[in-house]
Amino acid sequence: MAVVLENTINCVWLAFESLQQDKSGFVHKSKLKVLTANIGTLLDLYGVERGLEHFRSTSVLNFDQFKYYLQKEVFASLPKTLQHQEIRVYENKIAEVCWLICRKKYLPRDGRILSEDSVFQIFRIFCVLAELVVDHNNDNVYQVLLHPSEVCNIAQNISSSLGCKFDEEDFSNLSVSMGNFRLAPFIAVLESRYLIEIKDEVALTEAIYDVYQKIVEDVIKKGFLSKKGYIFPTMKEYWFVLRPTELAYYTGRSEKDRKGSLPIEPGCKVEPKAGYRILLHSSERTFEFGTSDHMSRLQWVSALQLASEHSGKHESYQRLQAVKRRLQRQGRIQEMIRAKFQLQQERNARQAAEGHAKELEVVVKEEAKRLIELEELRAKLERLLEEETQAKRDEEIVRGLQARVLAEEWEKREELERLQEEQRVLLEEERQKRKEYEELQREKEAQLKCAEERLSQLEKERLHLDRQLKIANQQMKYTENRKEILENKLYPIVGEKVRRAHSFMPSTKEKPVVFEVRSSTLKRS
Repeated sequence: MAVVLENTINCVWLAFESLQQDKSGFVHKSKLKVLTANIGTLLDLYGVERGLEHFRSTSVLNFDQFKYYLQKEVFASLPKTLQHQEIRVYENKIAEVCWLICRKKYLPRDGRILSEDSVFQIFRIFCVLAELVVDHNNDNVYQVLLHPSEVCNIAQNISSSLGCKFDEEDFSNLSVSMGNFRLAPFIAVLESRYLIEIKDEVALTEAIYDVYQKIVEDVIKKGFLSKKGYIFPTMKEYWFVLRPTELAYYTGRSEKDRKGSLPIEPGCKVEPKAGYRILLHSSERTFEFGTSDHMSRLQWVSALQLASEHSGKHESYQRLQAVKRRLQRQGRIQEMIRAKFQLQQERNARQAAEGHAKELEVVVKEEAKRLIELEELRAKLERLLEEETQAKRDEEIVRGLQARVLAEEWEKREELERLQEEQRVLLEEERQKRKEYEELQREKEAQLKCAEERLSQLEKERLHLDRQLKIANQQMKYTENRKEILENKLYPIVGEKVRRAHSFMPSTKEKPVVFEVRSSTLKRS
């Protein structure tokens, strides 16, 4: 069947390439017999490799010849119509055979991070998404190349599954330098740039396996759902794996204990129900599922509808998406080619227009130059005519001005004589006022001198009075000190007299005798 061969052609070429002894693109028939026999055994065909001896007279075959033999003698024996699951089984078996032949070329690597199973899964992912193209240097040699956008999606999915940050700018710079990826550089880039910091091998294996299931096994969605039983209508939680042909469910995330599967047919209808429930209507019966929240229900409804739309197609969903992306890239490339062609046409038209414009510009410049010369000549003649007219006007004006200047000169002379007479009178008055002012100034200076002498005399008197006041204050301080000394001396004597006077008093009703000691008496004493 042509579909099986077309889906596995990249794997077959990688195995064919590993059997080559040089880069000529030819392989000996004895080596191709082993590969052909293994592929025939997988398809329940035995002895198909014997026909290679009689196929063409040469002892070596190129890939186009080997592909033709496989298509006519091996894959033509398959039924014309196969179920999608059967096609996937054949693809897996053929890929395993091809991997056994070419695995030695990709497994012995220094600083290996990925396990052998993970490398095989990356090999399958690469073969599904890559494109087989003819080498420009040799028509017998092919290349399996993966577009940088596909590599970016794979690396981004693995990095997001492992919780790592994906640097798109770094990958863009890398893709510009490398171009399309082959299998060995693809594995090396994943290990050296995006998986080198991952220490958890189990998480790394699971992340690659998730991408492998999505792309190779055509898994649209995985997750926990509650399924309503057929006999006992109770909701029980399972781990569901959705593909375009079936919805399989397991007891856990490991997907080891499979409990069953539900067929997905083209006519299936998906209906959301209240309480985060989903109804799947098939030709046999209606299945009811339960989700944990509204967002999960929307995701599962969309995934089930997508699986139902692609359930009747022979090609897998991921292959169709890869072909669609490839066509979009080719369309963008064609658009870029058309845009470049249009741009080149516009550039040529612009260059032609610029050449014509330059010619017209030269002609315009010459005409403009000639016009400028004529304008300058006309302006020069007009200026000469205007200068002549202006000269006549100026002559008349000068004559009028001369007559007016003479008249004004006589008037100014008379006015000058009058002003000279007024100035002489003013100078005489000013001289008289100056004399009066000088006499007044002398009087004021004399008064000022008298005032200064009087002020000096008063200053001397003030200084004399200050000295007398200072002497008087000193005498008063001396007197007060002497007073205090005498009072201190007389106090015991006066107190004794008072006690004696009290002792001779006839009665207590009589007034006591008060002795007053005057300060004047103390001073004299």
